[in-house]
Amino acid sequence: MTSRIHTPATIADAPAGSHDLLEAVNKQLGVVPNLFRMVGNSPAALEGYLNLMGALGKGELPAQTRERIALTVAEINACDYCLSAHTYLGKNVAKLDDAEMTANRNGGSNDPKAAAAVRFAKQVTDARGRVSDADLKAVKAAGYSDGAVIEIVLNVALNIWTNYVNTVAGTEVDFPVVHPQKA
Repeated sequence: MTSRIHTPATIADAPAGSHDLLEAVNKQLGVVPNLFRMVGNSPAALEGYLNLMGALGKGELPAQTRERIALTVAEINACDYCLSAHTYLGKNVAKLDDAEMTANRNGGSNDPKAAAAVRFAKQVTDARGRVSDADLKAVKAAGYSDGAVIEIVLNVALNIWTNYVNTVAGTEVDFPVVHPQKA
């Protein structure tokens, strides 16, 4: 499938305002995935995306939990690009095993504390933020602070954004392809 929104082939082909940002992605990852080059069509959007990712990386939620949330949200939104990217990152960066990632895609986790965060992320996504008092109480009872709850919601929002951007664009998947379970 060819992307419906232009994906610059190289950093040099992107708008000038995105060059430094894409170079930073390249330095950090050793590659610039299609998502970043495509979002780089808008230097402002790329800067916002990278800044929010960077800020959340400094928060209370560990990288493994952020990947678990990404898998949950991508499955709900049936985003091939994000499922493929986060399956790769989950396995190779966050060191999640296949059983864990399957649980995450189903809105759960084999780790009891992470399960509460993933379940809450699924509830936030499914209910479009209109979670019940019991949902909020459950995630807090599992040991998540008010700040961590806000970070869970922000991780959901960030992943919905990338799911929607990739779905609208039809971004060509440049990771081993993973499809939604209910495709």
